[in-house]
Amino acid sequence: MRVSQIASVGLAGVLFGFGLALATMIQPQVVLSFLSFQDWGLMLVMGGAMGLTLLAYQLLPRWRTKPLFERSFGHHVATLDRDTVLGAAIFGVGWGLCGVCPGPAIAGLGAGSADLLWALAGIATGAWLHGVRRPA
Repeated sequence: MRVSQIASVGLAGVLFGFGLALATMIQPQVVLSFLSFQDWGLMLVMGGAMGLTLLAYQLLPRWRTKPLFERSFGHHVATLDRDTVLGAAIFGVGWGLCGVCPGPAIAGLGAGSADLLWALAGIATGAWLHGVRRPA
């Protein structure tokens, strides 16, 4: 990986983490309030993110013939199988129980929230169990 690639990934990560912190998604209490329909602020954040992503996926391939660091845009074939549904259900239950998902957990550590280490330990354990069950 070239230095420019590492720098762009790092910049994107910092920007993403800053956005999560700005949207208060690094605070599990805010997420749990959203999931229990008490606070709708995160719905606006998610709607805005979905809108920007939709625009990016539609417009970037038209504006650029190839990505910055690759030869072509990738095409991922989506499949909806039993494992996908089961994984989504496990993720949703975990998110609903503790109010944390991987991105905000890592960003929250950067903001000094050591309690999120427990959530990250659970995420890492789940990833490890997945690797044991289905090696690459």
